[in-house]
Amino acid sequence: MIDFIAGKIKKIEEKNVTILVNGIGFSIQMSQTKNLSLNQEAEIFLYMHWNQEKGPALYGFLDDLEKTVFLMIIDCPKIGPGIASNILSQISAGEFLEIVSSQNEKALSKINGIGEKKAEQIIVQLKHKVSKLISSGKVQTQVLQQDFTMWQNVNDVLVSLNYSKPEISKAMQYLTAKYSGQNAPLDQLIRSALGYLSGNL
Repeated sequence: MIDFIAGKIKKIEEKNVTILVNGIGFSIQMSQTKNLSLNQEAEIFLYMHWNQEKGPALYGFLDDLEKTVFLMIIDCPKIGPGIASNILSQISAGEFLEIVSSQNEKALSKINGIGEKKAEQIIVQLKHKVSKLISSGKVQTQVLQQDFTMWQNVNDVLVSLNYSKPEISKAMQYLTAKYSGQNAPLDQLIRSALGYLSGNL
């Protein structure tokens, strides 16, 4: 399996780059190309996908986290590399992890090409994997880890109060929509969630 490629960028398109390596130009599909420039020496992490009709295709990533999240997404049933690449072209890998960890189906469904059913499927399939990834410390983003711990604490409190999974999911969506980026304290998030679930908001 090809893990990464290093060479000079000779062509840049919206979702594709060509990298020259020892006289051979490799065409690589990429979600993010805006930070690349022509004739730049670059190392790109790779994933090779085989399609029975079209043959092999190379997907490239600027860092290992983006590749990890891509592989996580395509591990979902009926979710191929095209959908995964589309998601990562609109949000960063870190943002995707935040959306899944907070079970924010509404935010994920707003991505072009991802409806409500697909967003729900992705979150159900990946929330435990994302939890393990973030808690493992492999995601070197302190804010993300702090956010995940906060949301996990809220989720645990609601579980202990015997709320159902659908109720908790809706409450988490409400909280992420209302408090995104505000760094609200845990007690405020819990009060707000309980108020939402009791119908007092």
